[in-house]
Amino acid sequence: MDDEQKTVVVATFDRRHEAETAQGFLTDAGIESAISADDAGGADLGLSFTRTAKLLVLDGDEERAREVLEDAGVI
Repeated sequence: MDDEQKTVVVATFDRRHEAETAQGFLTDAGIESAISADDAGGADLGLSFTRTAKLLVLDGDEERAREVLEDAGVI
């Protein structure tokens, strides 16, 4: 992702794997994304029970990303 552009949260998930699945739909649609999850990079899965995983995209891709995720039924 381009560090100079603003990122926005397009979806929040209870589990990291759900965010990763949603990210796959965005990748297939050609939309760059990132996951923000405080789970020590997956090493401490216990943290995922108390903290959510956020799916981020560049602000210019927000509308299209939401459409892709809605069409996929993940949000």
